[in-house]
Amino acid sequence: MPMQRQVHAEVSEKPREAAPQASDLQVGENVEEPPSQPTGQPWPEPNVEPNAKTDVEPNAKTDVEPNAKTDVEPNAEPDPEPNPETDAPEAGRIIRLEDVKELRRRAARTSPLTRAFRKRFYRGLPDKLWNDWKWQIANRINAPAQLERILTLSASERQAISDPHAKLPLGITPYYASLLSADDPAQGLRRSVVPTTSEWTRMACEADDPLHEEDQSPVPGLVHRYPDRALLLVLDFCSTYCRYCTRSRIVGGRSIFPSRKRLERAIDYIAATPAIHDVILSGGDPLTLSDDRLDWILTRLRRIPHLDIVRIGTKVPAVLPQRVTPKLTRMLKKHHPLWMSLHFTHPDECTPETTHACGMLADAGIPLGSQTVLLSGINDSVAVMKDLVYGMLRMRVRPYYLYQCDPIVGSGHFRTPVEKGLEIIRGLRGFVSGYAVPTYVVDAPGGGGKIPLMPDYRAGREGDDLLLRNYENRTFRYPDGPGQEPTIIL
Repeated sequence: MPMQRQVHAEVSEKPREAAPQASDLQVGENVEEPPSQPTGQPWPEPNVEPNAKTDVEPNAKTDVEPNAKTDVEPNAEPDPEPNPETDAPEAGRIIRLEDVKELRRRAARTSPLTRAFRKRFYRGLPDKLWNDWKWQIANRINAPAQLERILTLSASERQAISDPHAKLPLGITPYYASLLSADDPAQGLRRSVVPTTSEWTRMACEADDPLHEEDQSPVPGLVHRYPDRALLLVLDFCSTYCRYCTRSRIVGGRSIFPSRKRLERAIDYIAATPAIHDVILSGGDPLTLSDDRLDWILTRLRRIPHLDIVRIGTKVPAVLPQRVTPKLTRMLKKHHPLWMSLHFTHPDECTPETTHACGMLADAGIPLGSQTVLLSGINDSVAVMKDLVYGMLRMRVRPYYLYQCDPIVGSGHFRTPVEKGLEIIRGLRGFVSGYAVPTYVVDAPGGGGKIPLMPDYRAGREGDDLLLRNYENRTFRYPDGPGQEPTIIL
């Protein structure tokens, strides 16, 4: 079908802004939040008590530079949503016992690493604030001074985070920052979210949009590559930015807002295209939207009779597990069949917090699959990948895809040879449960779609026999030809 280059059709003219400078990691208020809805495009608004109280200590220091700008679209309306953990309850509202128990469970489930991090940098912060996903987003680490306070930066990291023209902004939730090594720049999780000057190197094979998503976008923010499915880019905001992101040309750039007008146009296209049976919500991260906005999108999609399933692509359980709340899962359960494609990179992400978040989603009846990107020096060994896939299974997440890293600009230091991916699959097949073996794929540059790759277990033929090698490299015969003589056995 003919496509237009319209992914950026609703692009703000405002350039990317340098992150505000902040020097203190104490309890803070908003530094940056997901984009709000433009004025004149109303969304379903929850009832919020005016002047709702929070648990921020009086005269607490903040991480906000005076007059610091945020990721809010010009003339945007605020996006309030009541939080049973930090907002005063409005008159007549029922506080669910389930929500109270959940808060207590979250306070009890944390790793020693995160506990030590909180004690050092967020001493005195109440559990209910640390476990509030909105607080985590509002207090993201997105300024050089903040990062330097918690990490001993290498020269490459320090130079990269000080670049005002960085293409992909810095953004790390306090929770995910607690998992980073303070002194080892080579640690896998740290390399995946902290910029280095290696991002400044561009190879001839790289491109801003190597998968040609913009060429396959019939309406703004919708990619229609395969006949029976479509990718809906809901927004361009993530709570934590991965340095190898396929959509680094978009995310954090204030270019795709979750405006009702744009989303309705995309949903209208899906409704008018009966061949589409599967829609994937992506971005940015859809779970950084409020419950009400996400509910509105899912409700509109569920009205389309030819749509069989909806999937949500998210890294939230790994970087912001606090987002998975009883209220969210109650809402999601209304929209089955609903699937989630999660993004896990390294076994260090399999924490008690993330395990609990995945358990809540699974208990809500949502099948969970993981899409892992193969990254040099991070997860490109059989041992690390084995730990990761078993860690995901323990969290009730099925390893789904192992992606070859896309050739986006500045990703050369992350990409491995394709043979490395085949080596890992050979090291998993037969040695771990079949449920733990992902499909290794290359998303073909130029918009060719996902192409699966497998080690060749065929060893040749002898007559009518197919020769096969098993996981132990032993050879076996399988009868596979017309010359097999039948034998009467009865």
